[in-house]
Amino acid sequence: MTGMDDALKEFLIESHENLDQLDRDLVALEQDPSCRDSLANIFRTIHTIKGTCGFFRFQQLGALTHAGENLLSQLRDGKRSLDEKTTSVLLSLVDAVRRLLGTIEATGQEGTEDFSRLTTRISAISKGEAWIEELEEEAEAAETVSIVADGTIRVEVGLLDRLMNLVGELVLARNQVIQHTAIQKDTTLLGAVQRLNLITTELQEGVMKTRMQPIATVWNKFPRLVRDLGVACGRSVHLTMDGRETELDKSIIEAIKDPLTHLIRNSIDHGLETPEERRKLGKPPEGRLTLRAFHEGGQVNIEVSDDGAGIDPARIRRKAIERGLIGRDEAVAMSDRDVLQLIFLPGFSTAASVTNVSGRGVGMDVVKTNIERISGNVEVVSRVGQGATVKLKIPLTLAIIPALIITCDGDHFAIPQVNLLELVRIEAEQISQSIEDVRGAHVHRLRGSLLPLVYLREVLGLGPVTTQDAVHIVILQAGDRPFGLVVDTVNDTEEIVVKPVGKQVKSISLYAGATILGDGKVSLILDVRGIAQTIGMGVDNREHATREAPNATKGPTCQTVVLVGAGGDRRFALPLSLVARLEEVAVRDLEETATGQVTIYRGDVLPLVHLTDILGLPRTESGNNAALQVVVCSNGDQVVGIVVDRIIDIVETPLELKPPSRPMPGVRGTTIIQGRVTEVLDPVRLSEAALSFVDEEAAP
Repeated sequence: MTGMDDALKEFLIESHENLDQLDRDLVALEQDPSCRDSLANIFRTIHTIKGTCGFFRFQQLGALTHAGENLLSQLRDGKRSLDEKTTSVLLSLVDAVRRLLGTIEATGQEGTEDFSRLTTRISAISKGEAWIEELEEEAEAAETVSIVADGTIRVEVGLLDRLMNLVGELVLARNQVIQHTAIQKDTTLLGAVQRLNLITTELQEGVMKTRMQPIATVWNKFPRLVRDLGVACGRSVHLTMDGRETELDKSIIEAIKDPLTHLIRNSIDHGLETPEERRKLGKPPEGRLTLRAFHEGGQVNIEVSDDGAGIDPARIRRKAIERGLIGRDEAVAMSDRDVLQLIFLPGFSTAASVTNVSGRGVGMDVVKTNIERISGNVEVVSRVGQGATVKLKIPLTLAIIPALIITCDGDHFAIPQVNLLELVRIEAEQISQSIEDVRGAHVHRLRGSLLPLVYLREVLGLGPVTTQDAVHIVILQAGDRPFGLVVDTVNDTEEIVVKPVGKQVKSISLYAGATILGDGKVSLILDVRGIAQTIGMGVDNREHATREAPNATKGPTCQTVVLVGAGGDRRFALPLSLVARLEEVAVRDLEETATGQVTIYRGDVLPLVHLTDILGLPRTESGNNAALQVVVCSNGDQVVGIVVDRIIDIVETPLELKPPSRPMPGVRGTTIIQGRVTEVLDPVRLSEAALSFVDEEAAP
């Protein structure tokens, strides 16, 4: 039956298995009528089939099994004894049920065959009425073969795990054979190796499919959960589930059950408003909760969305500061996107009181930990008053994965391809122009964006970077932050089998596991997220908060800032978190509009505002052939270019702020950077002032 519903398929498989057992139980019961266990099993099977018929609206099957249940009930209660004729009629019942199930499997319907005579005869026996006709014509039904039942077997998960391990070993052996025969010229041997490669790949795919399950196996329990939580929290919730057929490995399915449950609880308790509140806001009284799953880029994306109040970044900032999770200066410098990630900090909660549903500050950090444990990541997107979405990106499987093999100091390492964005090679004569040293931090300007670089040799403690003929950069994604990993050599891609490492190595955050390469050598698998945390990129907010939380014994918080000059010799520091790009715009490319100066930037219109105009300072005019130094800043969906006199440097420095002598919009205070007095700009007020300045220019 094409396109069979999963629930119906499961019903058919279980029913056919139970009917096969039922034949044996009836025969055994006839030989030993006192066996109560066999009778109980028979009654339970017929009762289960009858109960499920009502769900699928199979009326004839329901009537037939109902009559059989009544007869079996009398036998179970001792009101009737089992004799040969009663056994025969029950066996005819089993045959008839099997034929009906076969028709349902083939067509999805019960078909036109009439079993009313058999139903009447079973009912007559139950009522003690005379049974005159024989049932040979009913019992002559040939064995009905179930395509579903015969095409499906149940296998223990442990056996599947052992098969997966064996296939993993076969993949490793295949890789070794391929590598050792690559230089052979024996065409017969090469043909056999290619055949081995093909068979191994097909076997691997087949075994992995046996472990794949639709995400609906997890989602099926959520309608009841949403209903119960809605009642408990006083919410009216409509649940929508898209992508129920999306498949994942069974181990991944088990790992995401609890995180998804907690995200749903949070959406209902924290996100959705009560019906009365929604009416006041002009929203429909019934809130919408959406689960969406889809495959993309070799990963599974799962989204939990609601159309509730959303998450207010300002409120998150206040709560994080109140609880001492981050410092005040750090909170102000963080972008709204980074602020939203603070909800994953241990102990963080915005609930006003503790309830049975939430408010204890536990859960979201566990969600993040569990998702990262299976090499996934979590991201929160929110619009105040319109709702929030939590996005999970997780791998399809954890057993056999494609990886990029690289070399550092003569040792091979594997990098999971799921973290790989692209590869860049810089020739020796281009290194000085392509890689910049900004106060000890290496960056590479990639398509107009500054990309931080990390040298794997330094991370692994293998000594200083040596001069190379060319630089190989592996661009990786850690959470939502890309960075470049500089390696000695990029070798090739290879399917690897992930092996756990011992407790001595497991405690080192740089490694996610180990594997055996085609040459038989053991290679460590690099943990991209662990490398990012080691170099202080702040991918994991919990580590970031612990490192920079206010403490009386610590000095001021270090921040990365962009130093710019404007208004003569005055220097200003702008938090790097607000900066999207550093650009040069030729004066000839400027255009005047009703909103002031604009330029075409990445196919869109970019409004330009001079920093001196925002701060009320004298503007330094440029010649017709000069280029403007522009700091492209983004705040949510709004982008504006702030024109400065010069871009000086990018530095990481502790900020000991002193309040400005007189209030100035967009300026938080002054500090000393590189031996010069520097005014530190407030990113939030600066972006607000820039956008309001654009609006004022646009006004008639």
